[in-house]
Amino acid sequence: MNYDILYTFIIASTALAISPGPDNIYVLMQSIVNGKKYGFATVMGLMAGCFVHTTLVAFGVSAIIKQSDLLFFIIKLFGALYLFFLAFRVFRSDDALNLEAETVEKKSLSQLFKQGFIMNVLNPKVSIFFLAFFPGFLFSKTISNVVQFYVLGILFVLTGIFVFGSIAVLAGAISGYLKKSSKVGVVLKWLQIIVFIGIGIFILLSEK
Repeated sequence: MNYDILYTFIIASTALAISPGPDNIYVLMQSIVNGKKYGFATVMGLMAGCFVHTTLVAFGVSAIIKQSDLLFFIIKLFGALYLFFLAFRVFRSDDALNLEAETVEKKSLSQLFKQGFIMNVLNPKVSIFFLAFFPGFLFSKTISNVVQFYVLGILFVLTGIFVFGSIAVLAGAISGYLKKSSKVGVVLKWLQIIVFIGIGIFILLSEK
């Protein structure tokens, strides 16, 4: 078992979770409008949805890996190119962060959990991202690929709960800082770009 790959995966997952995106902005706004526990309910819904995508990728990609080294290389190449595309899309995007709380609808804890779960499960981009992200971090030649994908999925979820949960707890301070500093949007934008490109290169260089 290669623990260095797992450590790298955790670092990459943390950087991705910190980078601004629709999910963490949504958690932030729910926490500001409704309170910390409502933001955390949203987090748990989103992370629960990740297990569905983990299952799809685990069984689908594991079957492909068993069939052909060439197919596995094609998956890795697709994954790296997709991450480079995401980096380019972030590069072309606006630096500003939209933190308008007036647009957030107040809901119950169960409603927010369900909404977070459904948002995640019904978003095909999450499965595509997992397909691009996970295969490059297989960490053992003796453990079954399905088990490895589930380990990566659990680590990704735990990292997401920690980062998104911190956003929910610190929502007021985070939003206040983001609104005051004009440079934060630029820094977070370039953090995303560096993370996507870095992970893409890592996946290209990874071995089966």
